[in-house]
Amino acid sequence: MTAAGRERTTAGPARSATGAAPSAADGALRPGAGGTNPDDGAATPPATDPARGALRRTLPPAVPFLTRRRGVLLRLGGWSLLESAQTFLGGYAVAAALDRGFLAGRPGVGLVWLALAAAAVVAGGTATERVFRRLADLVEPLRDGLVRRVVSSALSAAVAGQRRHTGHAAVSRLTHQTEAARDGFAGLVMVTRSFVFTAAGVVAGLAALAPALLVVVLPPLAAGLVLFAAALRPMATRQRDFLRTDEELAARLGSDVAGLRDIVACGAQARTEDAAGSLVDAQTRSARALARWAAVRTLALGVAGQAPVVLLLATAPWLLDRGVTAGELLGALTYLTQALLPALNTLMNGLGAAGTRLLVILDRLTGPGEPSAPGSTPAEAAVGRVPPRAAPRPKSRGAVTVPGRPAPPVAPPGESGDAAPGLELRSLSFSYGPGATPVIDGLDLLVEPGEHLAVVGPSGIGKSTLFGLVAGLLVPDRGQLLIGGRPVHRPDRDAFAAGRALIPQEAYVFGGSLRDNLLYLCPDGAPTASVEAAVHAVGLDRLAHWPGGLDTRIDPAALSEGERQLVALARAYLAPARLVLLDEATCHLDPAAEARAERAFADRPGTLLVIAHRLSSARRADRVLVLDGVTATAGRHEELLERSETYRDLVGHWQAG
Repeated sequence: MTAAGRERTTAGPARSATGAAPSAADGALRPGAGGTNPDDGAATPPATDPARGALRRTLPPAVPFLTRRRGVLLRLGGWSLLESAQTFLGGYAVAAALDRGFLAGRPGVGLVWLALAAAAVVAGGTATERVFRRLADLVEPLRDGLVRRVVSSALSAAVAGQRRHTGHAAVSRLTHQTEAARDGFAGLVMVTRSFVFTAAGVVAGLAALAPALLVVVLPPLAAGLVLFAAALRPMATRQRDFLRTDEELAARLGSDVAGLRDIVACGAQARTEDAAGSLVDAQTRSARALARWAAVRTLALGVAGQAPVVLLLATAPWLLDRGVTAGELLGALTYLTQALLPALNTLMNGLGAAGTRLLVILDRLTGPGEPSAPGSTPAEAAVGRVPPRAAPRPKSRGAVTVPGRPAPPVAPPGESGDAAPGLELRSLSFSYGPGATPVIDGLDLLVEPGEHLAVVGPSGIGKSTLFGLVAGLLVPDRGQLLIGGRPVHRPDRDAFAAGRALIPQEAYVFGGSLRDNLLYLCPDGAPTASVEAAVHAVGLDRLAHWPGGLDTRIDPAALSEGERQLVALARAYLAPARLVLLDEATCHLDPAAEARAERAFADRPGTLLVIAHRLSSARRADRVLVLDGVTATAGRHEELLERSETYRDLVGHWQAG
């Protein structure tokens, strides 16, 4: 295969990363309206306590919900009183069996009291079974209401065109979040009810045995409950932070894996690593903060449940001096160890873990909706949100007027903005595996600095393979590949990798501001004028004109494939590379938008290679390289119509299309 030539035109600078856009995470429902608020939607402003906001949104609807079910609550309370009676008899019967029976020399009386305590346990079990039956009358309406809101919101959002993946989010809410809310609510009702009636039985029992026991037991119990109550809201906040950072990290890694080819091609591994590392650090911090508050919960349990036992034993001589009997002491210990401590443990674990998770889920399902279009809110997108280290903002943030002619892009360090590398292939060969038929076989090609070359050929003939070799993603079996006279190496081992850019068909766009996406491959930032010029040059003005301008928060899943390609093209236009490889990077654009983008790159300093899928794209190039699997022919459009049968067939197919 041989192809050589020397025509010159200017081409655009670029260095971009592309790949499949990350999926939006599941969201919440706006109260009383369609519209969603996934965690890639509006995040809580820093000055607002997420737990407080969740409580404000969740508690008002909860009051009428419970009020309408007073009958169910009364029946639950009635059966719970039997459990309270069981608790009361559990300690009182032990005290009576010891004082009035065994210590008094009447073992029969003691056995009767113990039998009474056993009967109370059986009655309590029956009451618990009835409680579970009535629980469904309280829990299932909650689930049904949440399901109705999910369906209504998803339909409204779909009709309004607010999200492209509303169905996926709705399925997740229907199958996971509503079920988790139902289970969490049921558990919350059970543990709260159990503790309230158990504590009532314990207090009544201690008062019946000896009021002096309350003087020892109540102060640490009250102190522990106050400490636990004070820790609930911070625990809910930390739980929310942990879930959010976990989802952010998952979304970011999924997005990076989808765009891995482009990230490697552009030598952006360190930058991508830094962005992911920031999210890992944030998740670690949130996990540690959650663990610290879990320790506070454990401390509260010790103060409320275990300190009374220790104090009761320590003050036993004082209590005995005031007429408390041995049986009453044993009964009090029975109350504390067999009833109060287990109930406290269940309550604090249930409220501290399941309760805070329930609060987060209900906040998602009933929280404020996300904006219907990019940029309608300045709040950060939680899923895929790019931390400051991952995408630094430029220092210049003032308003600018887009000039009639694009401002020059940022030049790489030590290189002038007019530098345009040439490309030379010498007997280049490549095959996918030993013994496989070569995809590129002995190709010789010379692309002059600043030349605009279009590569065409049938599908599967090796065009993308050729671009992968030029980008350094693939290693040739034989031959040499030189860019600017320097051998090409893998991007992570090539000091000059920043000077070339491969932009594949699937555009890599992450959740974050438009500015962050455009500056993704400009580590040192860029003036606002240059960013605006890149936006205008490739035709990305519509997104940039949303409220918020360049700081518009974009949801990749809400963008069309063409819009994502425009973001990637603008990023490439702004970046410092001087050899640009467009691997069908405009295939989702209409012909006019494609022409505008390609002309923008052709008007910029640099060398441009384009895999053409339209006749107009080939005709705009200085030369066309035709690959047909046997030979490679390069020349002008008019020359190839006479010399290449493959090119004539392609042109005929394009014209027919």
